[in-house]
Amino acid sequence: MPARYARSRETKAKRNFREQGELIETSRELTLAWEFVIMSNRIFDMRLAQLNEKPEVFYSLQGEGTSAGSPAMFLRLAGCNLHCMWCDTKHAQKGGIECTPQEVVKLLSYQQGWDRLVVTGGEPLLQGKELEALFSLLPEEVKIEIETNGTVAPTPVLIERVTMWNVSPKLAYAESGRKMLILDVFRSLSNAWYKFVVRGEEDWAEVGALQLPKERIMLMPCAADRERYRALLPEVAQMCVRHGVRLSMRLHVELWDTEPGR
Repeated sequence: MPARYARSRETKAKRNFREQGELIETSRELTLAWEFVIMSNRIFDMRLAQLNEKPEVFYSLQGEGTSAGSPAMFLRLAGCNLHCMWCDTKHAQKGGIECTPQEVVKLLSYQQGWDRLVVTGGEPLLQGKELEALFSLLPEEVKIEIETNGTVAPTPVLIERVTMWNVSPKLAYAESGRKMLILDVFRSLSNAWYKFVVRGEEDWAEVGALQLPKERIMLMPCAADRERYRALLPEVAQMCVRHGVRLSMRLHVELWDTEPGR
């Protein structure tokens, strides 16, 4: 075979090999890019608590904290990093129904005219990025409350957008498998309130040891039903008088007892 033909075939083979290699590399890049798109979309899939085989979204009155009595839309998310023995929403500790933020907005729109959203759980801040995506779709005038156990840091975007933080650190008796509290993050926020579920005076030492501003502390009876709530309320009220802190009612328990979705 003449040398020039051999060189020509060798050059063509090298070119084919190089092009195949580039195609393989391009294919890998496309695969990685597609996987990234899929994972990015998964990030924004929210997990909503499931009640009666439906996402737990309902319109009611805020029953606790400084905005108690205010009409609000409630969104309960699934998943929690604690497991309190007295938890009255155990169905929200795991599992749930996956929804995109856009689908959640549609779920919230069944009731017209609301201007307050209460996000509860579970532990909502486990889905911080997903909440950012959801809140970006809501009108700016909507007031947003997040109920958290104080063990997960909010993102800067959430700090900027959320109207009120209802921080509820769990005391030792809850046997929650407690995580490290990050209350210093919330301590710097003027719109953060600390709500403690207590059984009586025996719990004050643990509350007081946290050295939180008393004007932001609220005590609430550890009661999931109306009978227990009414029995414990006077004692907790006296605790509040004794220590100079606020009382948080459980208005929904007084009004609807153990009825879910209230």
